[in-house]
Amino acid sequence: MNKEQIKFTIIPQLHNLELLHAAYGNYTFSKHIHENYAIGVVERGALGFSYHGERLVSYPGSINLVVPGEAHDGYAASQNGWTYRMFYIYPEMMEKVMYYMSDRIHQLPYFKAGVIQNKFLAAYIRNLHIALSEPQGISLIEQESLLLTMLTVFISRYAEEKPCVRRIEKEKKMVRSAVSFIEENYMRNISIRELSDVCHLSPYYLIRMFHECMGVPPHMYLKQVRIHRVKDLLGKGYSLLSAAQETGFTDQSHLTKQFKQITGITPKKYSNSIQEIAGRKAKIK
Repeated sequence: MNKEQIKFTIIPQLHNLELLHAAYGNYTFSKHIHENYAIGVVERGALGFSYHGERLVSYPGSINLVVPGEAHDGYAASQNGWTYRMFYIYPEMMEKVMYYMSDRIHQLPYFKAGVIQNKFLAAYIRNLHIALSEPQGISLIEQESLLLTMLTVFISRYAEEKPCVRRIEKEKKMVRSAVSFIEENYMRNISIRELSDVCHLSPYYLIRMFHECMGVPPHMYLKQVRIHRVKDLLGKGYSLLSAAQETGFTDQSHLTKQFKQITGITPKKYSNSIQEIAGRKAKIK
């Protein structure tokens, strides 16, 4: 493969997170360093690179990683080159995640391994990259929650110095505040920072507590609140488009996808069933 395909995206609302989706053939990166953390997964082929005095190869299903300031190169380790998805995360964001995890200031996390074998985390990283590359229809709180989950799992499992995570207690009053805020503002694109300010908790601690008490993370609860509201509106005769606009969905197709994920049927089928039942009742009268 000789033809290069490159897509680069910056996401301002996620601390200027940088995403790269690229396919390279015989291309070779000369020795260089990054100012940020480079975390990614190979989708096809194989990526070779020199790192910490070793020559490493990353294949599909593994995670490749480079920390800020560490010199490395990059080259095709297969005849067909390689295709990969990369996250470029600024140190300030990793520093915040470390603080969220323990309420203490830590040094930046250091990762010794350049290639990590964890097919489940690799799949999560790839799927998150795909979702964030085309974020239409994904709420801000969901984007933040999924990214924060990825980084906390990564740090807790693979950082050389792991933050001491504080003990979670059943602070139900604060979770109730978050629940109430979501139920009152479900039509808006709520951020995890906004929700954490309401509860006076760090985003990381809020997500853990919310999941502990409610059984689902905040973004999933928001999604369910919206779907319940859609069902109410459809029962009142609203069109799918109007119901989508009233409940914070970006468009009708997004509503249809989310509705079916939770209820198992499309909103159109649900609406038709409601109308059919209403018609039967009218005939009885």
